[in-house]
Amino acid sequence: MAIDKEDIARVRAATDLVALIGEYTPLKRVGRRFVGLCPFHSEKSPSFSVNGEDGLYYCFGCQASGDAIAFLEAIDGCGFVEAVERLGSRVGIIVQQVADGKGQQERDRHGELTEAMRRAVAYYHERLLSHADAASARQYLRSRGYDGETVRKFSLGWSPERGSSLVRSLGLSAGVLTAAGLAHEGNYGLQDSFRGRVMFPIFDPSGKAIALGGRILPGAGSAQQGPKYRNSKETPIYSKRRTLYGLNWARQSIVQTGEIVVCEGYTDVIGLFGAGVPRAVATCGTSLTDEHFQLMARFAKRIVLAYDADAAGQAAASRFYEWEKAHDLEVAVALLPAGSDPGEMARQDPDGLRAAIEQAQPFLGFRVERALTTGDLRSPEGRARAAEAAVAMISEHPNELVRDQYLVTIADRTRIEVDRLRDRLEQAVRSGRASRPAPGRQAAGGRGTPAGSATDDDGPPPYDDDGGYEDYEGPEGGSGGIRGSGSARPQAGERQGGRHRGPSHSGQRAGLEALALAIHSPALMAGRLDECLFADSVQRDAYLALAGAANLHDAIENGGEQAADLLLRLAVSEPQSDPDHTIVALVRAAAVRALVDLEGEARTADAAGDAPRFQAVAAGMAYLKTELEVIGDPGVSQTPPRPVIDAADRLLGWLVSYRREGGA
Repeated sequence: MAIDKEDIARVRAATDLVALIGEYTPLKRVGRRFVGLCPFHSEKSPSFSVNGEDGLYYCFGCQASGDAIAFLEAIDGCGFVEAVERLGSRVGIIVQQVADGKGQQERDRHGELTEAMRRAVAYYHERLLSHADAASARQYLRSRGYDGETVRKFSLGWSPERGSSLVRSLGLSAGVLTAAGLAHEGNYGLQDSFRGRVMFPIFDPSGKAIALGGRILPGAGSAQQGPKYRNSKETPIYSKRRTLYGLNWARQSIVQTGEIVVCEGYTDVIGLFGAGVPRAVATCGTSLTDEHFQLMARFAKRIVLAYDADAAGQAAASRFYEWEKAHDLEVAVALLPAGSDPGEMARQDPDGLRAAIEQAQPFLGFRVERALTTGDLRSPEGRARAAEAAVAMISEHPNELVRDQYLVTIADRTRIEVDRLRDRLEQAVRSGRASRPAPGRQAAGGRGTPAGSATDDDGPPPYDDDGGYEDYEGPEGGSGGIRGSGSARPQAGERQGGRHRGPSHSGQRAGLEALALAIHSPALMAGRLDECLFADSVQRDAYLALAGAANLHDAIENGGEQAADLLLRLAVSEPQSDPDHTIVALVRAAAVRALVDLEGEARTADAAGDAPRFQAVAAGMAYLKTELEVIGDPGVSQTPPRPVIDAADRLLGWLVSYRREGGA
């Protein structure tokens, strides 16, 4: 499945990126750009910058970057095609796709089922709000503390007890209704799948209705016999293993806090929202799976389990550790009072519920603490049993350093020498390895670190701040300057006392300013730049990508990873120097490099007795020195006098010829 490139460009150009991002995090205009707190990581000072004119964003904190399509993919966890389609819908552009016949049929079928589910949700919701037969359901919801605002926010509904109310109301084909899980064939024809239940619609992360959950009212009669909760069957649009209830409402808070709270039921999620924890989700009648963790890893790195994780996760504790490692996550547990759940605590003790979430312990720490507190530590026998249970738990963790730290805690609490416990731990670890099958390939997926950032295994980030400028204040500062030079360190002579001497003496800084001006004011820089002016390889690659592309987006798309990252940084920053001053500083730095290169050539020619070559090189050196004397020190960022500008223009022509002849 592919999208026409012209449609992608039209959607990108028509999308107001500032308005789109403003739906997730407040933005404030600073000059020509907009800044705000990054929606992809938690921060106190804004490092997120948006270029509304070119439709690009960049976070100087986590390096998340891209255009409107990339933003929607990252923030909502959707695919490229879906992101383009959703943006197209916002701006009234119908996106054309190229697909084979089978792919188009599947796509059409998917659309039919999601539309059927959307209409079913609307039908049940309207029934709850206004029909007399839903009076008992409304009374039940009020007893749970759900007011009209809550009912509307979560699109709660009521399924009538009559056997085919939904079927008759929607008027859809039996094939669509049964495929969507809304109806089934019964003794009297096509029957509604849900009857006499409070309905909880289930949405995908983008907000499309894909399934339903229904709860029997307390004290229901024979017409409502069956399990307390009933969920939609698996369908082409709904997989329990890949779905989390509430993620569509919670995702904004999740990406802002970097944390997801996982509970067991729909009412727990609604209760947590009401208690001021709007980052809660729930599984849909199944245990947590690897697919769930892949999904959650797109949005956050900290997972808090708000249920009895000791009982629910004991048999699969090793899986939690595998998921933590595979998806770079931290799993923690909220310590709730025995016998309570988040839904009940939200009504009775919302402060306590929030505190339990905030004070959640790491998964292993929770299990060890439970083993120690439930054991009898008053007697030697009780301490030994508690220690054995706790050691068995920590033996399942794959990280030796983590195991050793918890071992010390167990030794302190049980008054058993740590070396004795370490022997037991090593035996348990060996035994556990022998009994476990060889690990398979770890599941891929998840958002991971934002584009352009580095992990612990990646080595240094692509741009070293030491190659940047110490006077940079970042996008939240008053200067709004440009950070980072590229991959290279500053050239010799461009520092004084450990600090950069400033833009007038820095070829690195001048290169950044020139690229920024080429992005923001291309007419002012037309014909005044050449690749020979950029000593830094990343800056040079960025210039070549920019010079060879029809627009900034094409340059970013076609440039290398580091060049694209630099162009994105510059696109959301504002130039600080006058164009003429920037060119003069950049040419001067390039001429100084050429002069150093010629001095080396002269020494080589002299040593080899090559008089003609020595004389030619000496003539070039003399010319460079003459022009450099005219330029002098560009000084502060202000427009140079005309003779200096003319000298820079002459030098540029000489440098271009020198490069073509094979010079540095």
